[in-house]
Parts: sequence; structure tokens; C-alpha cells
Amino acid sequence: MPPNRPVGLPEAEAAAAALSEVVVDSDRSNGRRHHHHHLLHSGDPLSHHRLNKGKGRRANLILAYKTLGVVFGGLVTSPLYVYPSMPLKSPTEEDYLGIYSIMFWTLTLIGVVKYAGIALKADDQGEGGTFALYSLLCRKANVGILHSKRVESNSGVSRHGLPEGTEKQSRLAKFFEQSIVARRVLLFIAMLGMCMLIGDGILTPAISVLSAMDGVRAPFPSVTKSLVEALSAIVLIVLFLLQKFGTSKVSFLFSPIMGAWTLTTPLVGIYSIIKHYPSIFKALSPHYIVHFFWRNGKEGWLLLGGTVLCITGSEALFADLGHFNRTSIQIAFLCTIYPSLVLTYAGQSAYLIRHPNDHDDGFYKFIPGSIYWPMFVVATLAAIVASQSLISATFSIIKQSVVLDYFPRVKVVHTSPDKEGEVYSPEINYILMILCVAVILIFGDGKDIGNAFGVVVSLVMLITTILLTLVMVMIWRTPIVLVALYFCVFFVMEGVYVSAVFTKIPEGGWIPFAISINLAFIMFGWFYGRQRKMEYELTHKINLDRLETLLSEPGIQRVPGLCFFYTNIQDGITPILGHYIKNMRSFHKVTVFTTLRYLLVPKVAPHERIVVNKLGLKGVCGCVIQYGYADSLSHEGDDLVTQVTNALIAHIRTCSSFSSPSSPEEVHQEVAYIEEAKLAGVVHIRGKTRFYISNSCGWFDKILLGFYEVLHSNCRSALPALGVPLPQRIEIGMLYEA
Repeated sequence: MPPNRPVGLPEAEAAAAALSEVVVDSDRSNGRRHHHHHLLHSGDPLSHHRLNKGKGRRANLILAYKTLGVVFGGLVTSPLYVYPSMPLKSPTEEDYLGIYSIMFWTLTLIGVVKYAGIALKADDQGEGGTFALYSLLCRKANVGILHSKRVESNSGVSRHGLPEGTEKQSRLAKFFEQSIVARRVLLFIAMLGMCMLIGDGILTPAISVLSAMDGVRAPFPSVTKSLVEALSAIVLIVLFLLQKFGTSKVSFLFSPIMGAWTLTTPLVGIYSIIKHYPSIFKALSPHYIVHFFWRNGKEGWLLLGGTVLCITGSEALFADLGHFNRTSIQIAFLCTIYPSLVLTYAGQSAYLIRHPNDHDDGFYKFIPGSIYWPMFVVATLAAIVASQSLISATFSIIKQSVVLDYFPRVKVVHTSPDKEGEVYSPEINYILMILCVAVILIFGDGKDIGNAFGVVVSLVMLITTILLTLVMVMIWRTPIVLVALYFCVFFVMEGVYVSAVFTKIPEGGWIPFAISINLAFIMFGWFYGRQRKMEYELTHKINLDRLETLLSEPGIQRVPGLCFFYTNIQDGITPILGHYIKNMRSFHKVTVFTTLRYLLVPKVAPHERIVVNKLGLKGVCGCVIQYGYADSLSHEGDDLVTQVTNALIAHIRTCSSFSSPSSPEEVHQEVAYIEEAKLAGVVHIRGKTRFYISNSCGWFDKILLGFYEVLHSNCRSALPALGVPLPQRIEIGMLYEA
């Protein structure tokens, strides 16, 4: 063992030191290693294991408590609007028993089995949601569109997670690899899921707060509907303004409220069951579902557009996985949320069996008069919390899409130093706020918003089922019988829900479609423009021979200083460099061609973050800064320069025989050359490219590339994310011919 190697250092890190490309460990990783070294040398290992296990359980319980305020708000407050959203006509006792049976089995199969039992295991290294499922498929199976963003492993493990030599692709994986159409359809499905989830983030706050505030009209009939809508809008504006303080602060503020709601509603439900209909739980038998559809036929099928709302917010259970962890979410759902919903809906149904015409206000009517106002306060506060779950999920999904280059760059702020999955985007936050308030003020009818909500809920669930099926087949290699059982049960169940809610499109269901189509057009336009720009750069890239020829031209001067020249391609140099040299007639003595590389993984290990190598010409180096979609661009400008130069110096000293054997004096001269350039001044150069759209371009390119240019002109630059000081930034303009 080398004398300087700490005990407990992973074998992979030791092997990395032998590679020609030197990587830099951050302080965070070093701190973690020293802590690990200390643990190995102190105390009884078994006692440490028990201590850590105890701490882990306590941490999971604390996280489970916090999830009440962030993850489950939309799901556990659904009793506020499920029955009022149903177009019931003279319902009978048998109808209510059938409806409760449908809601119970929907919660059990979709909530417990699908999401808590299966979907949470399909995380992409801690991240959840439809886009995380798509990136997992891109990373483990070769189904991505962006070939330049695929992760190639050098560790002896294949992309399918099997040791090399034993990899055997499924026929479905081979089909996707060979069919560009299938890969595009898969990308569209993932994009649609993301867009629908954002639509969910708009509709959840609107319907939750509006339904809760509507309770004030029962004791005060003089309160108008317009006043309720205005109060709801004010409450939502305040909620969105609180988002900048971060998920952790918000969840500790909201979790006590949600805990009170989760405890009190089932207690009221139990009271209602005992008082009105003690035998309500006989409806757990599925034969009540069969009888319900047999009696009601088409009317029963249309009622599914309302019953599907009982599972609303369940997608946040999966999408918010990056904010917490699998165990904490499972504990909270199975031990508190699920029993609470089952008892609350049972109590509501028991009350409505005895009062069948009170369904338009199915929640507040079943609250006993003596506790009406306390429950109104709790319900209003809980509705505010309900909005948080989808808002947090929306921030997380947007962040993933931005770093994977499927969405224009927006500002993303990490609100927690410990949980990098906790993010906040000011632009997205204010857009959500405006849309939520607009939905309330324009479509104030709770039934119209409920119809729109049903479309979003059912489509997102169906998309998750499709992507999970692909994960089972191509990655998990689940036996085909189990895959078929899963797909048939959930695809048929959710497909029936989708068919029912599609009939509501003229009655408010068009709202999420309008939002999703606009978002999908933005995503596809951005994605198409980035693809075309990448294709141009790869076609016109500059190799080292061409660079050497350019530098040998008369009049080209090597000026003092250290230059970071940003490029989007790794196996060559951006054509902007040739444009720069020909017009500026200069080249810095030390130039580092830097690529920001987003990998299809949630997080990149700190010791793999910065990779440098020499390119064969004096003073010319390459640098790759690697990030996953859940990583933070935490480098500041000066910190970035220091880390890269330290990596270059370490590379020179460790690999002095990179091109030819070097004496200690030569190594010292190279190191001094870099340090001298750094002291002379640092500059960061990036290309500001635009498409030249000529008359020879087709109509498709004219529309899509023109739209991309509008997006590109108004989105944020990548350099501010690295904290590069403004005086050190230079942008070189160049036209790319479309």
C-alpha cells in the first residue's frame, strides 16, 4: 500500500491516480475521507454500526415528518374536492358504496403497490420523476437522442449494469437502439410527463386553496364567490413569495399543520362512520365496483373523472424523491397518509349515504358543527401546504431538464447546503404564481378546475406506468410474466381513467393541454436548436493539426495570460476558435479548452468533477468539468481557476512522460509557465453563436430555428453559473449557416 494512501480509500480512487487524466478531489470529499479514516481507528466497529443504525432510523423518522409538509400535501387534502368534482345525479346508497370501493382500490393499487412499492425503487441514484426514469433508461440502455451526452464507463461495467462479457441486451433494448423514431417517441413521452407535472403544479394550488376557502360560504351565505376567489389568490401569492426561503424551512413550518390535518380528518371520519353507517367497510369488496358499473353504465364511467382525484398528488411522492429518501417517504405514506385517506373517505361516504344530496359540499357538510371552525382553519392551512408538494416537484423537474439541455437555462438556486436536490427557480416560481392566480380568477368554478386536474393526474400516472415497464424490461430484467401482470393491471386501470377524463376536455380539461403544448413546444424548439448547433460544430470542428497551422501563420502572436476557451465538443475544438484567431490575430500563452459536460447521472463524484489533459502543443490543454443533473454548479470564478491550474500542475508532475521523458528542470519550467500565465491575467472566452437562416432553408427549420434564437437570446448564459467575474468575460460572435 502506498504510504500516503488513507485507510478506507476506495480501490477505484487509487486506480484513478494511475490514469493519464488527473482528477481533482474537492475539500468535501477529502473531509469525508478523513472522517472515515477516524472511524476505522476509534472504538468498537459493532458499536459504531449500531450507533449509525440508530442515527439512520432517527434521521428517517425526521425526514418522514418533513415529507408531510412537502410530498403529501396534494394527496392527503384530496377529500376537499373529490366529491364536489363528481357530477352525481340522485345518488343512492349502492352508488356511494361503489364509489368508495373504487377510491379504496385506486389508493391501494396505485398509491401503495405502484408508487410506494415499485416506483420508488426505480430512482436514478436518488432522483425521482418521469425525467429521472427517462435519464435512467438513457444511461443504462442506449435509448437517448443526444449521443454526445451518453455516459461511457471505463470501470469494466457495461451500461446495462452487468459485468463486461456477460451483457445481453433484451430485444426491446435492441429495438430502441436501432429505431430513431422509437427513441424520439420515448423522448416525447418523457417531455409530456414533465409538462403535465408542471401543469399539476399549477392546478394543485388553485383547486386546493379554492376548495378550502369555499368553506366560509356555508356559515356566511352573504360571502360571494368572487370574494372567495380573491382571498384564494392572495393566499397563493403569499405562498409563492415564501418559496425563496427553501424547502427545509418551508417543510418545518408546514409539517405540524399537515400532521394536524392527517390526524383530525380520520378521527372525524371514524365519528361519521359510527354515527351514520358503521358497515361502510363492506364496500372494500370489489364486487361493489362491478355492481356500480353494471347499474350506471356510461354515467358510472364518466364519474371516474372525479374519483381519479382521490390519488392526485401521488406523482409528487415519486418526483420529490430527490428532496428526501425512499425510506422516509414509504414510512410516511404507509403509516399515516394511506390510513388517513381510507378512513376520511369512509367517513365522507358514510355521511353521504344518509345525506345523499350533500355531495356538492361533501367535505364541510360531514364536519360536526361543534368543530366546524377549527376544522375550517386546519383545512385552509392544509390546502396551503398541499400546494407545496407540486411546487417543489416542479422546481426539481425543471432543474433536471435544464442541465440535460432539454429546457432553456433559467436561474436555479440551491436552498440547502446539505440536500442538493432542494432547489428554487425565481423565474419558474413567478410564472407558476401568475398562472395559478389566473386559473382561479378566470376559471373560478371548482368543477372546471377539477376536470382539468383529472386530465393531468391520469396522464402523468399513465406515462409513469409506461416508463416503469421499460425499466423493468430493459434494466431490471424482471420476468416477463410479472411485467405483463404489472402492465396489464395498471395500464388498463389508468387507461380507463384517461378515457373518462378526456370527455371533460371541453369543460375545463383543455387548460392543462394548453399549458403542456406550449411547454412541449418550448422544450422541443430548444432541443432541436441545440441539436443543430451541435451538428454544425462537430462538422466544422478544428483538430490539433489545423490549430497548429493557424498558429504558424505570420502575424499570430502568443499574448501573456491564461485563457479559458469554452467549447461544447470534446473530440475537437469549436469552430469559433478559428474565427477568433483569424480576426484577433492572437492566442494566449496558456489556453485551456473547457467543456461543461452534463452526464446522464444525478451526481458526479467530487474526485471525478474536473478532468484535465495536455493536447500536445505548448500551453494548450483540455479540461472537462462534469456535472450530473442533481449537482450544483458550485465553482466560483477564482475557485475554478485555482482548481483547474492545480489539476494541470498535478498532471504535469504525475505524467511528466506524457509526450516524452522530462527532466525535473523541464517539469519545473512547465509549472512556472502556467503560474506566470495565471499571474499575467485570466480571461474566459465563450462563443455567442447564432443561426443564419437563409431562404434556402425549409419551413420547418425557419420556424424551429427562429424560435430557438428567440429562446437563446432571452435565456441565461452558462458562465454566470460558474461565478466568472464580468471583467474577465469575453463573448465572440459567429453566424452558423443553417
